[in-house]
Amino acid sequence: MFRLALQRVSAAVGSKLRPISVGQQQVRFMGNTIDDGQFKTWKPLAPTLRQRRMTSRKHLHKGGPVRELTVAKRRTGGRNNTGRITCRHRGGGAKRRIRLVDFRRKETGPQQVIRLEYDPGRSAHIALIKHMETGKLSYILAPVGLKPGAIVQSFMGESKPKSAAQIKEEEEAAAAAAALAAEAEARAQFEESLAEDAETDAYGKVESIEVEGAQEYTSEGLKHQAASSSRASLVVGNCMPLKMVPIGTIIHNIGLHPFGRAQLARSAGASVQLLYTAPTGLAQIKMMSGEIRRVPVEACATLGRVSNANHKNQKLGGAGARRRRGWRPTVRGTAMNTHDHPHGGGRGKSKGNKHPRSPWGKPAKGGKTRRKPNPMVVRARPRR
Repeated sequence: MFRLALQRVSAAVGSKLRPISVGQQQVRFMGNTIDDGQFKTWKPLAPTLRQRRMTSRKHLHKGGPVRELTVAKRRTGGRNNTGRITCRHRGGGAKRRIRLVDFRRKETGPQQVIRLEYDPGRSAHIALIKHMETGKLSYILAPVGLKPGAIVQSFMGESKPKSAAQIKEEEEAAAAAAALAAEAEARAQFEESLAEDAETDAYGKVESIEVEGAQEYTSEGLKHQAASSSRASLVVGNCMPLKMVPIGTIIHNIGLHPFGRAQLARSAGASVQLLYTAPTGLAQIKMMSGEIRRVPVEACATLGRVSNANHKNQKLGGAGARRRRGWRPTVRGTAMNTHDHPHGGGRGKSKGNKHPRSPWGKPAKGGKTRRKPNPMVVRARPRR
């Protein structure tokens, strides 16, 4: 009897560890969790686990971060220097260390992706990269499709602010190159005309005149060189100024100031489309909200879309998950007293026929609160 029971237990354990096929994809079933590569779900052993659904992290690094690239996060519980609560619903939570992500990408040269990591301080994943020449380690936002072993580069160091003398030298060099290209085209046309005359004249014989470097200075050659150089740099994860990005490219991690840090499109699944750019002046980008705005062409941008797009489909399952992330409960305004909230007071569930507003009297749910429009916004996002 004991041997038969032992066989049954071993068979049950073996069936639990066996992978389950869902469609064409193999699902890894480990005890109480199921990870299909997109989401991780739990068996409903408790009410909070029934609806819980988290994004898959089985492709991420299992260990901790690089200690030198982190700093301790000191919490305030939403209170200012006098001890008063200035930001509600904050407090508690597990200890964290802030990952120092490089949003400037000033380091030029090839950098290899070592691994992808989870960052508790943001919704996107981060990538640890190592400079192949100096060996320096740094963190960047991981775009979609970036894998360990890939090579990424930054072209922000090549586009430093130029002085008036450098600009004048570049203009003179461009004018000289244009003159050489025009001269080469004229010589090529003259050579073609001589060849045609030689074909029509049966007794004449004209030797071909070779022009050294004519192919290098023709307009077609210059266009081909520019196209080949742009194709070489269009790799997911590469960082460059907006003036070097082709129109229509999907980008993220965009700066708002020339040669400054990235500030736009940094959350999970975020992306921006480049509508217009030029060697100087302002570029135009289209945000995911539909807003079109101007950005300096010297601002940084990274090719690709931010990773972990399934973050918006997560379900924490219970209130305890929110508390562990440092969030405290939120009380409805109608449940407060009159002096605590504009919706408070009264008998029963009533707001006193007031329009929805914040605890400080600002209109909520669609009310306009901005006094001056942003001059950099070309077209505002569509509103309901």
